[in-house]
Amino acid sequence: MAKLRSIGVFCGSRLGARPSYEEAAEQIGRAIARAGCRLVYGGGDVGLMGVSASTAAAEGGSVLGIIPGFLIAREGQLDGVEMRIVESMSVRKQQLIGESDAYVIMPGGTGTLEEVFDVISRQQLGLHNKPIVFLDVDGFWQPLIQLIQHTVTEAFSPQSIADHLVLEADPQSAIDYLVSKMPEADS
Repeated sequence: MAKLRSIGVFCGSRLGARPSYEEAAEQIGRAIARAGCRLVYGGGDVGLMGVSASTAAAEGGSVLGIIPGFLIAREGQLDGVEMRIVESMSVRKQQLIGESDAYVIMPGGTGTLEEVFDVISRQQLGLHNKPIVFLDVDGFWQPLIQLIQHTVTEAFSPQSIADHLVLEADPQSAIDYLVSKMPEADS
């Protein structure tokens, strides 16, 4: 098996309405660090993304933050982790996707949804075969799953897109899933 080196974490730049979201962000950061993987994220020091990255760093894990320069005043940046300052949101997303071997998708807002649909669309188009898992904290992703299934039912999306949606309620189970799905290394 190929070794899982970097996990992209897509999540909110806010903490959200439930304490369980922040707890899950801490747990995912800890699980990624303990798995020996680098956490790749949007670079800010706010919300769930700041919690997951700072927890991974505190656990001795490697962290890569990618942030557009204009967002630093708004979202800050973590000290003591590798930071890459880029020109735009598009470049950030492109590099987040490129630097990650797999993706864990936590609760978040419109920015997270944009990242979700980008990685799912790229996978559907055959542009990557990287594993994706949704951390379904308190059923957060259920409405999205229903919407995607609706697009399948109405013949706008193939069934395969719904078949590839994996939800895990437990952060450690999400990381275990990603580790188990790494493709065989080329010989």
